[in-house]
Amino acid sequence: MPDNQTSYAGRPSVCRNCGALIGAGENSCQVCDAPMHSGSAPALPLHERYAMSYARAVLSRPYIFTIVFLVANLFVFLLMWEASGMDYSVLWGEFPQEVLLGFGAKTNDLIQHGHQYWRFVTPVFIHVNLLHVLINMYSLWVIGPWVEKLYGSAKFVVFWVVTGIAGVAASYLTVVPGSHPGLIGSFLIKANDGPSAGASGALFGLVGVLFVFGIKYRHELPEGFKRAFGTGMLPIILLNLGIGFMARGIIDNAAHLGGLISGAAFAAVVSYKRPGMPASVTIAWRAVQIAALVLVIGCFFMAARAHRQNPAAGARSPSNSESAARNRQASIFDANNSAFGAGEVAAINALKKGDASGIDQAIAQLDRTEHFDDQTDAIRAELKSLLGRAGKYVNDWQPPRKMTPAGVAEQRKLIDDFKLWQTSYANWFWTEGKQFGVQRPQPTPTA
Repeated sequence: MPDNQTSYAGRPSVCRNCGALIGAGENSCQVCDAPMHSGSAPALPLHERYAMSYARAVLSRPYIFTIVFLVANLFVFLLMWEASGMDYSVLWGEFPQEVLLGFGAKTNDLIQHGHQYWRFVTPVFIHVNLLHVLINMYSLWVIGPWVEKLYGSAKFVVFWVVTGIAGVAASYLTVVPGSHPGLIGSFLIKANDGPSAGASGALFGLVGVLFVFGIKYRHELPEGFKRAFGTGMLPIILLNLGIGFMARGIIDNAAHLGGLISGAAFAAVVSYKRPGMPASVTIAWRAVQIAALVLVIGCFFMAARAHRQNPAAGARSPSNSESAARNRQASIFDANNSAFGAGEVAAINALKKGDASGIDQAIAQLDRTEHFDDQTDAIRAELKSLLGRAGKYVNDWQPPRKMTPAGVAEQRKLIDDFKLWQTSYANWFWTEGKQFGVQRPQPTPTA
């Protein structure tokens, strides 16, 4: 066989018409149905040779950090499951709030009043249940390699971390406690400051990168890449935003949009690694990549330090008076914690089942508790107020009285205020309770 007619039988090839990969032994392209050429075919036109070399160059690049981030997310998820007692029920439900907060979920209260600014970073790597992490990691496996191959590992790491942080920041800015934003406003505005976590903001950031990439470089991309990126990303974006609108209150749409916009902004100003460019990375991008990874590791270190129980300081054993004082504090804390748990159950029974029978007993238990600190007193007072309002609501609207729009509005306001109280209670328990080694009562309403 002549030297200029080398056989590539048994090896994958690239379609000369659209640039798609063709499996070994195939006679036509599975994408555009263009036939394969064999033998001494005429020389390919320049644009077709470019398309083939472009596809080969991009598809052969590694995507190491896509795998690193995927493994890191799954590893953190397993640690959270272990911290939840390896309970299989939480895999399909949701991790306890103390576990989510302990691993670094975002709540505005702990960022604002606890000055725990590392919570802008850690939520990008934690998830609330098994379905949540599987969906996000599958999306990372599909989208991540393309961004990393096109832009290189250094830029990919920066994109992932920074767009993830932008998503958390957008979520932070759109929490308005006590608000009633309405049908449209509720797409972004959240009245409840519950724990927020997940990699979806960073994933939307990668989608934003590919969207702008396809538009920005549409004149130099082969046909197959043009169809996949740019306007080809619009169905994915619109579908996910539509799902977010239908599931508002469950899905954090502000985090999605924050990641999407920041990713699009990155792609608008950052150039990608064209085929044929040197494999070396500029010192600046390598430095930013290392800084981003150090930031993530440092934030998780701070989360672990904050979550640990306070060890004994130094070798000196506490005196009898110090031990007695600490035991006294633990007893008072435990009494308040138990009263809060009983009040939480009474409120749930009243608001969801119309059963106000436990409210008076819960209020009496709250009245018997002693002062622990000012924050505890404020949480106790708010719970007593909620229980009183819940009891009045049940008495005013119990059957056979017909519910009116005013009654519906009152119920909605009560439920929103109760959710805010639950968040305050969870934050209080997480910041104060770990030092005493007590457990938070689980709200189990009566049947």
